[in-house]
Amino acid sequence: MTDLAILILRLGLGIMFMAHGAQKAFGMFGGPGIPGFSQFLESLKILPAVPLAYMAASVELLGGLCLILGFYTKIAAALLLVLIATAALKVHAGKGFFLQAGGFEYTFIIACVCLALIMSGAGRYGIIKNL
Repeated sequence: MTDLAILILRLGLGIMFMAHGAQKAFGMFGGPGIPGFSQFLESLKILPAVPLAYMAASVELLGGLCLILGFYTKIAAALLLVLIATAALKVHAGKGFFLQAGGFEYTFIIACVCLALIMSGAGRYGIIKNL
């Protein structure tokens, strides 16, 4: 059952990150695309905004895919943890905990799942189980 639980975590988080990456990279699902996302990064004083926008979108897309496949799960989860921790600190931390006020509640849960996957790896149903 533990391996099935890990698979569920990987699929859920991987799909979520791929969807957010598609918003940032391609403007899908009502997202801003690279131009809008890089402007947002500039407003946060995260520079150089355009290369970092591409990097963040790529980490979300490729990291999400790696989680879905169970391919280098620990590495993908670690990179995604860095990304979500940055979002929590730069965007949400000053707004308290709860999501309704723009707080870090959502990013906190995502970070917890990333940490669980860093500790567990891909489980039985992953392509590469130990990385």
